[in-house]
Amino acid sequence: MIGRLNHVAIAVPDLEAASNQYRNALGAKVGAPQDEPDHGVTVVFIELPNTKIELLYPLGENSPIAGFLEKNPSGGIHHVCYEVDDIIAARDHLKETGARVLGDGTPKIGAHGKPVLFLHPKDFNGCLVELEQV
Repeated sequence: MIGRLNHVAIAVPDLEAASNQYRNALGAKVGAPQDEPDHGVTVVFIELPNTKIELLYPLGENSPIAGFLEKNPSGGIHHVCYEVDDIIAARDHLKETGARVLGDGTPKIGAHGKPVLFLHPKDFNGCLVELEQV
């Protein structure tokens, strides 16, 4: 059901410093910061030959990333994102197998302008999983 790995998301305490590290130390192609108010984050995408890295920084007082950074002040891997062809079919199948979809189960539009859902980390070996329809 899942397709390729779309991105690995890393929460960072300093978005500019993290962007510069990928750009200067690793020589990566680094995108511009992009506010995603519906998700409470500012994101920067790092383009790699086979996938992307998504840097996450809190946007607003209710950002879920702020809580993550309180527990992990140096930052860390926040989630992995897999591509799916049909997000509704994927959601329904996952629910049938006992997986918990976060929120009300309705896809939101993600940073790439495509529908996304998140799956509870306790159902996936402690890893928060994002699904993105391609």
